[in-house]
Amino acid sequence: MATPSTDAPSTDTRSGPEGHSRAARLLGRPFTLGDLTLRNRIAMAAVTRRFSPGGVPGEDVAAYYARRAAGGAGLVITEGTYIGREAAAAYTRVPHFHGDEALAGWARVADRVHAAGGRIMPQLWHTGVARTEASPGVPAEGPSGVDLDGRPHGGAMTLDDIDDVVRSFAEAAAAAERIGFDGVELHGAHGYLIDTFLWHGTNTRADAYGGDFASRARFAAEIAAAVRAAVSPGFPVLFRLSQWKTDHYDARLAERPEELEELLTPLAAAGVDAFHASTRRYWLPEFEGSDLNLAGWVKKLTGRPSITVGSVGLAQQFDGAPGRTQRSGVSGIAPLLDRLERDEFDLVAVARAIVADPEWPAKALTGRLDEAVPYDASLLDALV
Repeated sequence: MATPSTDAPSTDTRSGPEGHSRAARLLGRPFTLGDLTLRNRIAMAAVTRRFSPGGVPGEDVAAYYARRAAGGAGLVITEGTYIGREAAAAYTRVPHFHGDEALAGWARVADRVHAAGGRIMPQLWHTGVARTEASPGVPAEGPSGVDLDGRPHGGAMTLDDIDDVVRSFAEAAAAAERIGFDGVELHGAHGYLIDTFLWHGTNTRADAYGGDFASRARFAAEIAAAVRAAVSPGFPVLFRLSQWKTDHYDARLAERPEELEELLTPLAAAGVDAFHASTRRYWLPEFEGSDLNLAGWVKKLTGRPSITVGSVGLAQQFDGAPGRTQRSGVSGIAPLLDRLERDEFDLVAVARAIVADPEWPAKALTGRLDEAVPYDASLLDALV
């Protein structure tokens, strides 16, 4: 086996007729998931935007997502949206996915995205131990009452708490289908609530929700099963996972493929239709001895479709630290197409590049990435 490259993709965005046709052939293929057929393989990944006062998305939010659909994204995954539990919220001006006013706003967002030719799913979110003392109301909650550093923080969830969170996710998913969304994504990554049950660093429970890999997966599997039961059989349910956590980029759920399989098998059995594998650099291999990235391993181990994400379209690597790189040139996508061509994963999610340029999907499909707008963090100051 050839040694996989760990270098970032080339910044060369030029694409002749052959490159253009290859991108169109691979990224431009429709993809069916349950009753949903996407027009292409490009998804907008969830990126937190704080432009919903009182938790209600307005016309500016609807226009923001509609521009990404009009720009060619086959699937729009919204920013994280809070389920109907007070402890779910950690940040202000983040949209809710409960309550009549917020759901009416989201219905308008879905209508606008559909009118632009796209499909849309909300990302359903409980922030868990990310909630701080600065957040008014109830304290943070997690599996064991510790933060990502293992320090005491918030409270350990009771069995009643767990049941209520499971119910809240299911209610949000049912609402999503009712108001016209095309599926849902469960946020199980980056050190938020579901992820803290999966990770041994934050889950030290001695009951049925802690201990071995299958027990740590129980909470996530119960949420997936409840969501599956609350929506139609063909309504897609995605699950986002990651090894890394916010500000803990070396953290790992699994050191070996066998361990990852133990975590994910219960989720697939519970009704997850596809997994969104969040990495910070899509081109890096996940486990020694193979050049498969995390999405590739997830697909291999579960038999479910997978979505890759991580610096797609970016020439600079981001490490997440304050004061570090806040802008990036545009990179080519030839290595991404190589992986897609050998069916390593099924869909490609794009985050910063599509925030910078709503037309990034269309430019990628037509070989015009040399015209793409480079990412700059200042673009996060407005819904452009």
